[in-house]
Amino acid sequence: MESLRMIDNWPVPRAAAAVVRGADGAVLGAHGPQRHLFPLASVTKLLTSYAALVAVEEGVFELDDPAGPAGSTVRHLLAHTSGLGFDEDRVFGEPGKRRLYSNAGFDALAAALATAAGIEFSRYVAEAVFQPLGMHDTLINTAHKSPAGAGGLSTVADLVRFAAELQSPKLLDPSTLRRATREVAFPGTSGVLPGFGHRRPNDWGLGFEIRDGKAPHWTGTTNSPATFGHFGQSGTFLWVDPEAGVACVALTDQDFGPWAAEVWPQLSDAVLAELR
Repeated sequence: MESLRMIDNWPVPRAAAAVVRGADGAVLGAHGPQRHLFPLASVTKLLTSYAALVAVEEGVFELDDPAGPAGSTVRHLLAHTSGLGFDEDRVFGEPGKRRLYSNAGFDALAAALATAAGIEFSRYVAEAVFQPLGMHDTLINTAHKSPAGAGGLSTVADLVRFAAELQSPKLLDPSTLRRATREVAFPGTSGVLPGFGHRRPNDWGLGFEIRDGKAPHWTGTTNSPATFGHFGQSGTFLWVDPEAGVACVALTDQDFGPWAAEVWPQLSDAVLAELR
């Protein structure tokens, strides 16, 4: 795909890579080093969320089990509505009332999963998600300040395998994934979309951001409202547009900033235009 060559012009110091996959299983385009290991930052939350959903289906815990601060549940933690602050174990609000984007909430989620499963979180996510999907280069850096929220490392080759799972799930019942990615958790909840300001509402599923009508946004202007995924402050993103039948992954070694808010939507629009 010629559109992926746009990443060659991004202000990235060392490496950038991208891949596009169709819903039919075909890799439609790839550009850049496919097995270069990148820090994922908050794209890690997708991997943590998937492990948590697998744990729910396995009966390790339930979405409405208590987890995190008083009154919070696994569901609240996945949906950034537990009341925990961004990067500290401090409660700023009552569960379910505000969308407080929270790394701390995802670390609380990982701790709850580890306690319920009886094994450490990094091992659970590896055995539940990475190994069965063949994501052999992906890992959770347990020394990171927020391992479950931002400590993942991976390659585009591995993340396209994860994108394939999001397009045609094998590890989850399709209805579970649909609820997590297409149904808004705690509808009407407002909050800050990192890097893009306050959104009312700030729609989110269970670990997955749902695009809906947000503008401006890190996906393209032509991405459908059903698009879901996540971006990371390390200069990374993964989105799936089920209406377009396509997924796109881009990883870089340049921290998110105004450059990304400008060129990421351009790339997404170019990818969708080329496929049309």
